[in-house]
Amino acid sequence: MEELSLNTLLPAFLLTLLAGLSTSIGALLAFFSKEKNHTVLSVGMGFSAGVMIYVSFVEILSKSKHAFSELYGSEVWGESLALLAFFGGIALSAFIDYLIPEDVNPHEIKSDKELSELKPQNNARPPVNPSLKRTGIFTALAIAIHNFPEGFATFVSALDDLTIGLTIAFAIAIHNIPEGMAVSLPIYHATGNKKSAFWYATLSGLAEPLGAVVGFFVLLPFLGDTALGITFGAVAGIMVYISFDELLPAARVYGNAHTTIGGITLGMLVMAISLVAFKAI
Repeated sequence: MEELSLNTLLPAFLLTLLAGLSTSIGALLAFFSKEKNHTVLSVGMGFSAGVMIYVSFVEILSKSKHAFSELYGSEVWGESLALLAFFGGIALSAFIDYLIPEDVNPHEIKSDKELSELKPQNNARPPVNPSLKRTGIFTALAIAIHNFPEGFATFVSALDDLTIGLTIAFAIAIHNIPEGMAVSLPIYHATGNKKSAFWYATLSGLAEPLGAVVGFFVLLPFLGDTALGITFGAVAGIMVYISFDELLPAARVYGNAHTTIGGITLGMLVMAISLVAFKAI
C-alpha cells in the first residue's frame, strides 16, 4: 500500500461517505416510487454484484495472497492464509446477519405494494402506528451494523487503489438504495413523519464512513504484510457474501433472470476493462 497522506486518505473517505449516503436516495425513492417494475434497479444491483464478485476474486483476494506469500516466502502458505481470511470475512458477515432479528433484517426486499403504502391518498398522512416503532428503530440499527464492515471494505480498497475503490463505492451505493427504503418505510409508519424517516435512513448510512475511520485507526499500528493480508482477504469475503446474500436475490425480485445476469455481466465487463485500462496507463 502506498504511503498514506491526506491526499490519499481524503478521497478514500469521501468515496465511503458518498456510498453510505445513498441510503438517503433509497428513502426518497420509497416516498415517491410509483407501482411499476424496477428493471433499472434490478440491472443496477446485478451490476453491483458483478463488480464486487469480479474484483474480489481477480484483484483483492490475489493481493491478500501476495501479502502473505511475501511474508512467509511460500505461495502455498500465502494462498492458504488468504483463503482463511476470505472465509473469515464471509463468516463475519454471516454472524452479523445471524444477530439481526428476521423481522427487522434490512435484506428483506420491499414490494410494490409496500412502497405504494408510503404514498397516502389525497395527500393525507397515514395514521401513526406506534407498534411499528420497534421495527423501524431496529431496522435502522441493523442497517448501521451491516454498513460498518462495508464502509471499511470500501475505504481500504480505495486506499490501495483509487480506481478499484471508486468502482466498489459505486457498487456499494447501488446496494444501499433498497436498504434506505427498508429503513424509511417502517420509520414513516411509526412516526407519520417523512422527515424523520429520511433522517433515520441517512444516519444509518453514516455508519459506513464511521466503519472506515474506526477500522482504519484500529489497524493503523499494524499495517504490515500480515494486517494487509488479513484485511484484503476479509474484504473479499465480505463483498462476496454481500453479493450472493443480498444483491443477487434482490436483483431477481426487482427484475428477472435475464435482467440479473445482464447486470452481472455488465458489472464484470466494466470492472475488467477498468483494471486493464488502469494497468496500461
